Amino acid sequence: MKLRHLGIIMDGNGRWAEARGLERFEGHKEGFNALLRLIDRAIEREIECLSVFAFSIENWKRPEDERRKLFSLFESAIEKERTNLKDKGIRVVFSGSRENLEKSFVAKMSSLESYTASGKNLTIQVLFNYSGSDEITRLIRRAVGKGIKSPTFDDLLANRDNPELPMPDMIVRSAGEKRLSGFLLLQSGYTELAFYDRLFPDWNAEMIDNIIIEYSKRKRKFGGLI
Repeated sequence: MKLRHLGIIMDGNGRWAEARGLERFEGHKEGFNALLRLIDRAIEREIECLSVFAFSIENWKRPEDERRKLFSLFESAIEKERTNLKDKGIRVVFSGSRENLEKSFVAKMSSLESYTASGKNLTIQVLFNYSGSDEITRLIRRAVGKGIKSPTFDDLLANRDNPELPMPDMIVRSAGEKRLSGFLLLQSGYTELAFYDRLFPDWNAEMIDNIIIEYSKRKRKFGGLI
């Protein structure tokens, strides 16, 4: 049973920094470094798709200074890593609403998608300004806008932000929290779940191996008996 699509809810960056007497932003920087470690191992283990929760719609409730630094970190990461991503054969796509984002920021997102479009080794779906309920609302509007009066579940799936991606096989979360927080709600009906106590900045490449081992122990019956 191959793990094709892994979703990661990256949690605990702020707590990691506060435990060390640092600004929360330092935790977000270390969380990004942890993500880079996981990406490299995911390619080695031939995972096809990695979905990561970068910024939820609910994160707008955070202090303005923290939000500003998060956006700055994200823009810096796009510029710094774009060449490495392409050289490693990584395709980046985004999921989430772009309506209330700065046009210059959206342009950088679109540019990265175009620049890495030929990547075949791994697809990274970045959930940015995202919530599962918002995606469901938007995809229903897309289906209705196409003249589909009574959308089926397959119609809904076809109108996701990135409909070509497979359903997530497993979703994991760091920092001990045991909830999805709106992560890929429509797609996760039969997804395997695992929760880990370790704060995300402390995740290393071996976590991918641990997750694959955990996934191999699961029996996915999809409602059947076998």
